[in-house]
Amino acid sequence: MNLTKAGKKVAVIEKHSQVGGGCTHWGTIPSKALRHSVSRLVEYNSNPLFNKTEKAATLTFDNILEHTTKVIRDQVRLRGGFYDRNDVTIYHGSASFIDKHTLKLELLDGSIETLTAEYIVIATGSRPYNPVDVDFKHPRVYDSDTILSLKHQPKNIIIYGAGVIGCEYASIFRGLGCKVDLINTRDRLLSFMDAEMTDSLSYHFWNSGIVIRHGEEYDKIEADEDGVIMTLKSGKRMKADCILFANGRTGNTDSLNLDAIGLEANSRGSLAVDKTYKTAVDNIFAVGDVIGYPSLASAAYDQGRICADYMLNLTTEGKLIDDIPTGIYTIPEMSSVGKTEQELTAAKIPYEVGRSSFKHLARAQIGATPVGGLKILFHCETKEILGIHCFGEQAAEIIHIGQAIMQQKGSANTIEYFIHTTFNYPTMAEAYRVAALNGLNRLF
Repeated sequence: MNLTKAGKKVAVIEKHSQVGGGCTHWGTIPSKALRHSVSRLVEYNSNPLFNKTEKAATLTFDNILEHTTKVIRDQVRLRGGFYDRNDVTIYHGSASFIDKHTLKLELLDGSIETLTAEYIVIATGSRPYNPVDVDFKHPRVYDSDTILSLKHQPKNIIIYGAGVIGCEYASIFRGLGCKVDLINTRDRLLSFMDAEMTDSLSYHFWNSGIVIRHGEEYDKIEADEDGVIMTLKSGKRMKADCILFANGRTGNTDSLNLDAIGLEANSRGSLAVDKTYKTAVDNIFAVGDVIGYPSLASAAYDQGRICADYMLNLTTEGKLIDDIPTGIYTIPEMSSVGKTEQELTAAKIPYEVGRSSFKHLARAQIGATPVGGLKILFHCETKEILGIHCFGEQAAEIIHIGQAIMQQKGSANTIEYFIHTTFNYPTMAEAYRVAALNGLNRLF
């Protein structure tokens, strides 16, 4: 969109029959839509206005996929409209390099074309990592893409990998009433997040009945018509109706014929780029999951926009913000921006903590969402906000209020903003005022 609005002639090559990419069809949008449906089911069953019978309301995976399919369809139409209105040509097929200005297109109808361009942007995304010793063709073995084709209703499921995707799907399946074994290859959940937040998530997983097994790796996975048996290197064995393998992702670069232009991907299929998103080839750029960290749809939008500015010579300073917010759509959800307590302690930065519990907020009481709270980390002397961490319903939305203040320059970034600002009442945003007062009261 940035390039075409600047007058450039732009073509997009999409290997699937619909636009939207992995984010729309298999990743971000489907998992969040599934989570929303399950979250509403849990809320309904826990509300005394509705749970007056002895039997809880239930939904199957097929049921919640109906809502997800509609959201995907709406997103595809929206994005297709962007391309159409801005005269961006769409080629549906696969592309590979002939040279640094020429692509070979294998279109979905079987025809072959070549396309030349002054600049080429690789935005091919990533796919679930599939180790060769796991039979992903078996109907009971899924990854985070193929799980959307699940047709039966499992009573129990093994989820291998307790990263963002694994934790989100653990919430989804537990909310549907499945027994969940969550296998974590590390010693704690989501170790890049603030420890207090992940401890809260671990507790709520345990409280909901999810079994978490930390520090484990699989030895073998056996599947037959009756189910799946996983043997761990520690000797433990477990059986379930199916398994979701969600341990890592691979960049989609293996079919691009990168050798023809002298580019090489790393062991995970990712491409190296400089601060302008240019690869080692002077007219070829790369953005999104295919360049690795931070592998967020939100960041990929900005990477694409900034990359276009560099191609147009419109900026010498464009870059992603230093503090990219993270939203994890578990039940309850988590969100974070800035430094964690562990990072600040290690850096010997004098900070204080302001906390508010959602259970004390009128809006959370009205909405029956008392779980969780907000934590603001700020410098003891300058009162500059250093990090914000939130756990609970609407955490990924709530975080942006604090982020807006945190991004201000100099003395405008101060926790005192929340003391001197009047918030609507009752709101969840009021948590900022409560947390700010709590934190400032700790100073002496």
